[in-house]
Amino acid sequence: MEASSSHAQLRENTNRTPRTRHRMAIPTKIPTKIPPTLVARYLSSASSLADRLPEAPSQPPAPTLDLSDTRHLFASVPTAALLRSLANLSTLAAGPIVDLGVAALRAAAAAPEGRLLPAAVLGMARATVHRHFCAGEGFEEAGRAVEAMWAEQGLRSIVDYGMEDAEDGAACDRNLDGFLRTVEMASSLPPTSTSVCVKITALCPISLLERTGDLLRWKQKDPTFQLPWSAHSFPILCDSSPLYLTPSVPDPLTEAEELDLRLAHQRLSKICHRCAEAGIPLVIDAEYATLQPAVDYFTYSAAIQFNHGDQPMVYGTIQAYLRDSRERMVNAVEAAEREGIPLGIKLVRGAYLTRETNLASSLGVPSPIHGSIQETHQCFDNCAAFLLERIRRGSGAILLATHNVRSGQAAAAKAEELGIGKEDQKLQFAQLLGMADGLSLGLKNAGFQVCKYVPFGPVEQVIPYLLRRAEENRGLLSTSTVDRQLIRKELMRRLATAVVGKT
Repeated sequence: MEASSSHAQLRENTNRTPRTRHRMAIPTKIPTKIPPTLVARYLSSASSLADRLPEAPSQPPAPTLDLSDTRHLFASVPTAALLRSLANLSTLAAGPIVDLGVAALRAAAAAPEGRLLPAAVLGMARATVHRHFCAGEGFEEAGRAVEAMWAEQGLRSIVDYGMEDAEDGAACDRNLDGFLRTVEMASSLPPTSTSVCVKITALCPISLLERTGDLLRWKQKDPTFQLPWSAHSFPILCDSSPLYLTPSVPDPLTEAEELDLRLAHQRLSKICHRCAEAGIPLVIDAEYATLQPAVDYFTYSAAIQFNHGDQPMVYGTIQAYLRDSRERMVNAVEAAEREGIPLGIKLVRGAYLTRETNLASSLGVPSPIHGSIQETHQCFDNCAAFLLERIRRGSGAILLATHNVRSGQAAAAKAEELGIGKEDQKLQFAQLLGMADGLSLGLKNAGFQVCKYVPFGPVEQVIPYLLRRAEENRGLLSTSTVDRQLIRKELMRRLATAVVGKT
């Protein structure tokens, strides 16, 4: 959920990086006995890295979120699971290896069916990247993984069935069936253990979302501009939003496009109805700038229709790396409060750094992204503090999706300062499956509600998504440094215990 390239650790999102059933959070089937020589192999550089982490405090009280006591942090995780996670994360943090893997997967995806090499590449991906970052290939396998994670660690899941972006109505209908099956699977799991994630790009053709976004941006430029198809929504854009993507008046939607837009609303409504019947929250992912206004339009329209009572059912996503993110968020929250509608927000740093920067550069306009990683961190933390204040006042709910330890600590401390109960369902933290497990377990051990974002689906179906993320978030996995440090420290402690009895 954190990004890289020149903005290392910028990626957050929930939006969509897969992981696996055989991860730290589901370790029960893994043997706990590991030969000391194998442990030592992965600890060659442990001393210097572990020294950077503070030792567990000897005197209470402990801070709100403490990751220094790795013995307590990883108490439920077998050594074999730690070793596998360390090996995977270390390998995937190496740029040349990632580049080679991406090239091989592209070649496999483009090759004719039945070719031996592509089959071998996909098999390797299934055994490595897919295994680490996804909860399996089928609905039953994913359900078992989610249920085990809930039973063993008390970690919730946001399940995401890997879907391709839709190009036409037929693809949208196929994706709808997949989402409905996901809701059915989630409804069979323990209550409160699972949410469902959907992508509007899988329910509405991409070209139509772009056209709708153009019209919404022009409406922001000219309030007198008429959109006869538009339904009631909260504010989508704001004065600081970049409107350069729509330099001239767009053509109105055709009758066929209006029909397709209504069908897309019906698809989302059908999913919402199923979620409401099952009592399952629905999280809607964010997209890149050309699509996001339309995605917010769908999200807020659904929130107005389905968010009632005290707890929201529909959650939208705010990407804090965008310059206009805080203003847009505040406008939507305040509009929801005026109408007495609880608004659920998933707050992330952002997923499309390279795409947004390149697009702005090609148009000769300023980037919509903050100028530095520090500004993005500050925006995320400020947005989180604003939303926590709103929760204290009884307004809405927040899903803080972050891999950044400092942001997690700041939000945890702020929640405690405001007197927000750790059992309060209106505050949840989230990390990607296979990433930031130390932070997830630390927050859970501190008493907070914690989710893992859990993609699943056939490897052939998920790989194209992984390739797009690799292109847009170069070096994403290099942000796993803290994960690897914590795991190395705990493995070194366990090795010392095994060899000399030191605890």
